[in-house]
Amino acid sequence: MLKRPFDKTKLPSRHVTEGPARAPHRSYYHAMGMTEEEIHQPLVGVATCWNEAAPCNIALSRQAQAVKGGVKQGFGTPREFTTITVTDGIAMGHEGMRSSLASREAIADTVELTMRGHCYDAIVGLAGCDKSLPGMMMAMVRLNVPSVFIYGGSILPGKAPQLDEIPEDFRTRDLTVQDMFEAVGRHQNGELSDAALAMLERVACPSAGACGGQFTANTMACVSEAIGLALMNSSGMPAPYESRDQYGEASGRAVMDLIEKNIRARDVVTRKSLENAARVVACTGGSTNAGLHLPAIAHEAGIDFFLEDVCDIFRETPYFVDLKPGGAHVAKDLFDAGGIPVVMKELRKAGLIHEDCITASGRSIGEELDLIDREADGKVIHSISNPITKTGGVVGLKGNLAPEGAIVKVAGIPAEGQVFTGPARVFECEEEAFEAVKDRAYEEGEVIVIRNEGPAGGPGMREMLATTAALSGQGMGKKVALITDGRFSGATRGFCVGHVGPEAALGGPIAFVKTGDVITINAVTGELSVELSDEELAARKKEWAGPRETIYASGALWKYAQLVGATYKGAVTHPGGQAEKHVYADL
Repeated sequence: MLKRPFDKTKLPSRHVTEGPARAPHRSYYHAMGMTEEEIHQPLVGVATCWNEAAPCNIALSRQAQAVKGGVKQGFGTPREFTTITVTDGIAMGHEGMRSSLASREAIADTVELTMRGHCYDAIVGLAGCDKSLPGMMMAMVRLNVPSVFIYGGSILPGKAPQLDEIPEDFRTRDLTVQDMFEAVGRHQNGELSDAALAMLERVACPSAGACGGQFTANTMACVSEAIGLALMNSSGMPAPYESRDQYGEASGRAVMDLIEKNIRARDVVTRKSLENAARVVACTGGSTNAGLHLPAIAHEAGIDFFLEDVCDIFRETPYFVDLKPGGAHVAKDLFDAGGIPVVMKELRKAGLIHEDCITASGRSIGEELDLIDREADGKVIHSISNPITKTGGVVGLKGNLAPEGAIVKVAGIPAEGQVFTGPARVFECEEEAFEAVKDRAYEEGEVIVIRNEGPAGGPGMREMLATTAALSGQGMGKKVALITDGRFSGATRGFCVGHVGPEAALGGPIAFVKTGDVITINAVTGELSVELSDEELAARKKEWAGPRETIYASGALWKYAQLVGATYKGAVTHPGGQAEKHVYADL
């Protein structure tokens, strides 16, 4: 194979590899065993979120080696580096969850700083857990260099032992970590013994990989393909499969082609590609967190694509992919059925995909879909002409309780269950609510309100999976509703409304609700309201004592709380692409 020529005079790495003045810099590269040839090739950052925190990330280091091999095959020089990850499954249900959303910003910032500091020309980013996926994609768009994203892959489904001690519904389904959170509720309810709980926790998560349902990690992995930053079908294969290495190598080769063609991240991430991504979230019943992450990715490109824009697409997109938590199947099943390419083929049949969007392969979405032979299997991927429901699995809400919007996942909830009116039971934080649920200090028909959990007020906008899973485990998932200015895990089931904005700490109406106020949630009409007049809400605002004081008066979470913006804009912490005065790759 002939060595392909690259003109370094226009690449960022020229600042550290070219000319007599860079002899000190090159001496460092020689110290690491690099050859003269490797020093003068394009330098490609291979960024991973590898750590030993959780199974989501544990396979990323191995997969990065395959990516590096692909970069070398394309006549580039890979430079591997790592960034942090906070894994929600470990952080869930306690103070650690405050670090989760803030870690998205830290990942984007640290990848940016590493790329800038060493003048890398392009990036292949590997991520495995919820916030690391959008964080990595945000960095790519912010830097606007040739970029390829690759997901670390999902976990294999767990299987319960066939013992009488284990309830039959656990024995007859694929297990995910969501089932363990619900098992805690069943245990609290006296329906699951200590021994059964201990057995389930040993088998629910049997391999490396991210949570197996269409929770946030798999949702954002699907987004990476739909938005064009990842190679088609690269997100589906489970993490333990050695054949994932072929996607790693292909991603490494692809980024070298992008350098040659000067195709950058913002050529890929456009308004149209963001709409494609939102379609895929809707039709797969994806995580409500996409309503936070898609606006944040758009923000890096200087595109206004807010929660309401995302929800408009959700409203008009059929839900036809049957995945947990609302459905029956896990990520491996979707991969076996043909993955996101087959899903997008179905969307194309209804004219719901922008086919001219460019992708990481250098081909358009339409050209990629033309290469796909497989069709919907009718079991995991239904035909778009015969969807599970005619509107998306995630719905946006607005009203006097959420002037800036809110979001609810309705996948798996029948139409009659998508309207709920009841008296509020107000809690000032998640811990208060969880203790009340544990003690059954609530009533059927109530709307549980958890406030002061927004991005600034939390701080950190925690997810409420421990509380919602406990409710489901107690058999109350359909008998109560829950609203919060915090977030929900992609694994959340039940009628749960998140992202209520403005948040309580910023004086949003959720701050003024009192126990007993009647709240209506209507996912059919898109309403979230409280039966209070404008005058009463205004009077309560005047009486409001201001945001609740937190214990975070210094450190990273304090800094995050000072900088973070509105939830509907993605809870971002800097002015974004519209304010920038230079593009990194052109310096």
